[in-house]
Amino acid sequence: MQEKVKEIAVRIKELRELSDMSVAELAKRLNVSEDYIRSYEAGNEDISASKLFEISQIFDVDLSLLLTGNAPRMDVFTVTRAGQGVAVDRRKQYKYQALASNFASKKAEPFIVTVPPKGEDAQVSLNSHPGQEMDYILEGTLKVVIRGNEIILNPGDMIYYDSANPHGMAAIGDKPAKFLAIIL
Repeated sequence: MQEKVKEIAVRIKELRELSDMSVAELAKRLNVSEDYIRSYEAGNEDISASKLFEISQIFDVDLSLLLTGNAPRMDVFTVTRAGQGVAVDRRKQYKYQALASNFASKKAEPFIVTVPPKGEDAQVSLNSHPGQEMDYILEGTLKVVIRGNEIILNPGDMIYYDSANPHGMAAIGDKPAKFLAIIL
């Protein structure tokens, strides 16, 4: 896992340098400190999937390029078999699986996200990123907090929101929550 973190870090630094963007400018655009950018680029700091998505948008590259080092090739269709999505273990609270990593020029990023249970009083860590997001619950119970609102979702429920608003999730109960997330 640590090797994959280092590989992603190298790609981020390379994209920044190829774009003639300073550490300060990238930090400002991501709303983080310059020290975080240096730490990201050294492979020492965890980068959330939402920040990776934001970085891909800043540099106008597909998220797959950051994750795998390969540009997507498919432009008619792509198939991702059950359990075979590209793992995006970039946020400790959640496990992400990218579902369309090999499709070029995507208009959305689909993921299967698994959130381990934390109990009824689980604290929710908030984040935000550009765009909109749709989350469709497949398994378990998910507490979603968005802009001060707390919503409990069960299998078959869906939420759609402006992801620039601070938001976060926590699985409640004793089972993990699994959902389809589509970031637009």
